[in-house]
Amino acid sequence: MYRILSAIVGVMLLISCSSTPRYDSATATQESVNSRAELQNINQVIQVLNQQHTDWRHVKYRMGGLSKSGIDCSGLVYKTYRTKFGIDLPRSTEYQSQAGQAVKKAQLKAGDMVFFKTGITRRHVGIYMEEGDFLHVSSSRGVKISNLENPYWRSRYWTSRRL
Repeated sequence: MYRILSAIVGVMLLISCSSTPRYDSATATQESVNSRAELQNINQVIQVLNQQHTDWRHVKYRMGGLSKSGIDCSGLVYKTYRTKFGIDLPRSTEYQSQAGQAVKKAQLKAGDMVFFKTGITRRHVGIYMEEGDFLHVSSSRGVKISNLENPYWRSRYWTSRRL
């Protein structure tokens, strides 16, 4: 029994942000109804995302985490959209990558989700800010801002979505 449990935990660690829990898109909470910022207001979105970075920048990566004791990439995106924009998103990267409308990389604007293929089955997500910068959770450095033109991210860019 211990071996089976160890194997299950090992597999969960390998899939990281690409876990795929069920999501009901019809689910809405009072929190999502009380929007705090409008995604159409680019300056406001950038300000909110910069503040989110300031508030979370010392938080380390933790698979499945959703608090300041640890958070994963899809958790940060989920929590940011929910608390800062009043939008209920799926919790997993897989389902987040299906939300909203596809947008070309050249047409990105603040608040768009950016997705990366970081392994054969692993996916990563962040929120676009401006000038190529995006907010995300690095597995080695925690919550941070990176740039799409960084060779690592440029070679792994997959798609973008706009809500």
